[in-house]
Amino acid sequence: MKFATRLIHGGQTVDPLTGALGIPIYQTSTFRQRSLDTFGRYDYARSDNPTREAVEEAIAQLEGGTRGFAFASGMAAITSTLLIFSAGDHLVVCDDVYGGTYRALTGVFSRLGIASTFVDATDPAAIEAAIRPETRGIYLETPSNPLLKVTDLRAVAGMARSRGIVTLVDNTFMTPYLQRPLELGCDIVLHSGTKFLSGHSDVICGFAVVTDSELGNRIRYIQNGFGAILGPQDSFLAQRGLKTLKVRMDQAQQSAVRIADWLAGHGRVRAVHYPGLAQHPGHSVHMAQADGPGAVLSFELDSYETTRRLLEGAELPAFAVSLGGVESIISYPAKMSHAAVPPEERKRKGITDTLVRLSVGLEDPDDLIADMARAMGEG
Repeated sequence: MKFATRLIHGGQTVDPLTGALGIPIYQTSTFRQRSLDTFGRYDYARSDNPTREAVEEAIAQLEGGTRGFAFASGMAAITSTLLIFSAGDHLVVCDDVYGGTYRALTGVFSRLGIASTFVDATDPAAIEAAIRPETRGIYLETPSNPLLKVTDLRAVAGMARSRGIVTLVDNTFMTPYLQRPLELGCDIVLHSGTKFLSGHSDVICGFAVVTDSELGNRIRYIQNGFGAILGPQDSFLAQRGLKTLKVRMDQAQQSAVRIADWLAGHGRVRAVHYPGLAQHPGHSVHMAQADGPGAVLSFELDSYETTRRLLEGAELPAFAVSLGGVESIISYPAKMSHAAVPPEERKRKGITDTLVRLSVGLEDPDDLIADMARAMGEG
């Protein structure tokens, strides 16, 4: 089956008990057992729930993995998965990683004795130079948040595998429709399922997917032990959202290409960060490992005043935290997604006070362009 068909017909899509076209919401905390000698498939909903199991199976299949795990948020997925590492381990991390991940690594995992080195992951040589004898993981985003930097996943995965290092990739921006890191040799894929996977700005959820059974067992142990699991109602909504992923991404990406081209020629825009533009430094690498540039871009404006006018004056894109909804969302990384990063670090990473991130939704692109042009003032 092709991807669009698998979204609808792959995994558990029909309730085996009633034939309902969708797995029901099993809103229960526990399951009755009938034998002291043999427990049933389900015993306690923190460990397993049929509704959660259905969406876990769906995301694993779409990413080309063997096991998927659903968590209460994207950060719950990321931090739970990072607990496969132990005190004394070292991680190499892409430089402009999401602010919540940066906060967890520098403020929590560092206290547990897990060290991180942040490098420019667009340069495989920089990653290789940062590897130590105690390095156990390489953590990547590609394209990265918020500067849309591109990492060569095949090159890094090969480098890591030859050294017994686990490669983790946050695939939130691309989704398995546009990029499948496991097929490129990576070990773990992570998602904020809140974003494009669910797609309607009404669910908080996260996912991890693996192919290796031993890694899967380790993450499963942590998921059950820490209990940051996705509830049945949100599991149902996330699976519902998945079914329209392709049509949503196709439309949003098509609009994003148009908007990026328009921004690149606007007099008040100093730079546009979007791998769909031929002038993007990672364009060729990205298009060799992904099936499209996605629907998220960022751009730098000519002044703080223009930035404020756009953020406060645009009517169609919501000035808000998050991305990946049916509505366009415009955000300000310095005070939103990367507020946890110290100002001097943000400056070093290139996250300036005039940087804006735009997640393009399903509105008509002409309307979005006209609205942003009015808010910025023609230039």
